[in-house]
Amino acid sequence: MVTSDDLAQPTKQIISGAMHYFRTLPQQWPHRLELLRALGVDCVETYVPWNLHEPRPGQYDFSGIADMEAFFAAAAEARLAVIVRPGPYICAEWDNGGLPYWLRAQNPQAPLRSSDPGFLAAVDTWFEELVPRIAAHQVDQGGNIIAVQVENEFGSFGDDKDYLRHLADKLIALGVTVPLFTSDGYAAAQLEAGTLPDVLATVNFGSKPDEAFAALETHRPGEKKWCMEYWNGWFDHWGEQHHVRDPADAAATLDQILASGGSVNIYMAVGGTNFGTWAGANHEDGYQPTVTSYDYDAPISESGETTAKFFAYHDIIGKYRQVAEEIPLSAPVLPRTEVSFSESLPLWACIPADVTNTDSPPSFEQLDLAHGLVWYQHRLQGQRDMAPISVDGLGDRALLFADGHELATYERGKAQKASLACEEEGGLLDVIVESMGRVNFGPMIGDSKGMTAVRHGEEELRDWAAAPFALDDISQLPWGSEVDPIHGPVFYRGRFDADAPGDGHVALPGFVKGYVWINGFCLGRYWNKGPQQTLYLPWPLVHTGENEIVVLELHPGTHGEAEIRSEPQLGPAEES
Repeated sequence: MVTSDDLAQPTKQIISGAMHYFRTLPQQWPHRLELLRALGVDCVETYVPWNLHEPRPGQYDFSGIADMEAFFAAAAEARLAVIVRPGPYICAEWDNGGLPYWLRAQNPQAPLRSSDPGFLAAVDTWFEELVPRIAAHQVDQGGNIIAVQVENEFGSFGDDKDYLRHLADKLIALGVTVPLFTSDGYAAAQLEAGTLPDVLATVNFGSKPDEAFAALETHRPGEKKWCMEYWNGWFDHWGEQHHVRDPADAAATLDQILASGGSVNIYMAVGGTNFGTWAGANHEDGYQPTVTSYDYDAPISESGETTAKFFAYHDIIGKYRQVAEEIPLSAPVLPRTEVSFSESLPLWACIPADVTNTDSPPSFEQLDLAHGLVWYQHRLQGQRDMAPISVDGLGDRALLFADGHELATYERGKAQKASLACEEEGGLLDVIVESMGRVNFGPMIGDSKGMTAVRHGEEELRDWAAAPFALDDISQLPWGSEVDPIHGPVFYRGRFDADAPGDGHVALPGFVKGYVWINGFCLGRYWNKGPQQTLYLPWPLVHTGENEIVVLELHPGTHGEAEIRSEPQLGPAEES
């Protein structure tokens, strides 16, 4: 196993692979880590998402999929060192780049990723809970952590050296003794803004390693050549293509890195899943929400399969060190199964009696809701001539109903309007707003969810009732309730039998958009605009015997059965 001393040696080559513990179920960690070891790497690298571990101020979770320390121990069992990237900002195509939504619950304009005293106070409190857990697993404490990152790609965001220095000093004060490092793009401005003079600098890229390492050498002469993120694949957005990279091309670039004597962290080496509502979004060409799969076209796929890229890398790494000849087998796969839905429950039946009444529509953050749905209702006053209905400040998608009948769907950043007239006084206007992930990169991190106003013509409609629907726990759904009318989103429930646990991939042909739960666990969002057509179903969620599947379909109509398939369908491919 490599050590922290190896980081100080410019000529000591380290090969690492990225795997996010929070994107793979804990029961699967040993298998994925053994595959990493078989690939030939020394280390596993992982981010730490603040918002997963502190969902509300002062409420910490380090259990289950959030059991970070169990992941470190599992890596040690696989004879892998660990590189930890605790942020507080991580990007990672993860909701809000890992920053908790509640940082802006009271003040939507509160500064993030800066030396603002309010932000630093929240970071310090979080680090005081987190960092001792990391420090206890350092190599000089008998553990396997060899390096810890300061922030993440800060040179692409700001130029606040006081902020970076505060983070580095806080990490050291809380017990970090292994080397610290930063990682940034290799443009001169990024390296200048994102680094500290006494902290190891690393670079991120997907090609042209000679150019990247030359830029790093110019900035930090004589230091280690290290690519902290070698982008050997890419992520996907809803409505776009599935990104892949030719294995031979990716392997050739890896060979260039290693031949130059550079160290590398393969990002991603292990694909994963944005379970539940954790997928983030980008905002480069308008709002671009990320799909549920984080397969990333990695050498080890989202479902733990060894791909052609795995074997191409195995051959390349084998040129520079001894690699394993035996490769661990994949998990058993469920047989193709069709699942009928025997029960339905309209979303209207789930609206709580206790609602929030405000003048303007409250945001998700004001309702203390991270993600999910919010139902808003306004009672129209007086008769109204036909006029367009517009939604301001939408984050991110809205279903509009007039007197219980669906009128229109609105999407963030798209000019969509419906028109409405009222012949009688007292008509009801219902709006269901769905969040689709907070922006995880760039100046728009911390974006709010919900809506700021609804207008009929030029008039802003005031006096709203609102109720949040969190989607992380569906155990209290009132199955059997009858509601009339039943227009709008509907929960469907069905069951299937399994002879034994196995991996599967859930498809919903005939459905439009919504969420899927298996035995109460939310696999994530589906949206049949693609590219992703199936959701990964990990074997630990499957029971021997009867299993429950629940689907929340936002646009109910004619639909078929659910299907459990043996192969993933991530959509039409586009070379990244």
